[in-house]
Amino acid sequence: MSSRENTGMALGLLGVVIFSLTLPMTRIVVQEMHPLLNGLGRALFAAIPAALLLLWRRERWPSWRQVKGLSLVALGVILGFPVFSAWAMQTVPASHGALVNGLQPLCVAVYAAWLSHERPSRAFWACAALGSALVLSYALIMGAGQIQAGDLLMLAAIAVGGLGYAEGGRLAREMGGWQVICWALVLSSPLLLGPVLYLAWQQETPISARTWWAFGYVSLFSQFIGFFAWYAGLALGGIARVSQVQLTQIFFTIAFSALFFGEQVEPITWLFAGGVILTVLLGRRTKVHPASVIKLH
Repeated sequence: MSSRENTGMALGLLGVVIFSLTLPMTRIVVQEMHPLLNGLGRALFAAIPAALLLLWRRERWPSWRQVKGLSLVALGVILGFPVFSAWAMQTVPASHGALVNGLQPLCVAVYAAWLSHERPSRAFWACAALGSALVLSYALIMGAGQIQAGDLLMLAAIAVGGLGYAEGGRLAREMGGWQVICWALVLSSPLLLGPVLYLAWQQETPISARTWWAFGYVSLFSQFIGFFAWYAGLALGGIARVSQVQLTQIFFTIAFSALFFGEQVEPITWLFAGGVILTVLLGRRTKVHPASVIKLH
């Protein structure tokens, strides 16, 4: 791998570490806050520092073509994934959701091949499919042979979230990683304001300090800062290849869930997590023919 790809993998891993606390923190928030209020509210809150940063840097407005791409980013990582994953966290543990979320890299790789014209090798697809098969097997075993409602919600989150990841990585080549998430947040904020205010008005129970801290994390880190590293990594190292680093998010989320939140993690969870991480290491050695790079700044 080139130094550019290695840098991309490192930035992608940094983003993954930040994202790995998203599901545990979300599980805390939805115990006292409606999933829609969490999913939409965190984006509206993150839009404030995003707008200030764009103003400070005096960034040019995106072109109409870029706005259309940013709408896909907003659909995936501002609306779809936060809302569906928040609903899922009402019914399944964060460690369980993390394993199902392991399907995300395969989904992103498919979108990368479609949107960015990257051409992964057969060996790459084999590794990605093996990792995804392990994830599905785990979900079936833990659900006593059945897919649970939380699994379906996580699959919906993955389907739309993967689109936002792949399109954001493509746009980051020409706009820059942090510019993509900032513009997506700012442009979507007018649509979020009304629903968030209504849901906040409907909030009947008081919200504890612990929940506010968790909400602050998913707003500032999961919805904002984490994407600085993640989109830059996708742009530098290639969307399909760097997306596979997200499979390691399983390990980090499970570890954090057990260490900080007291979730009971079954030994079989660690076994499957180890198997999935092994597929990442194997996939890292496969070939991916990248799309042409426009620019990154």
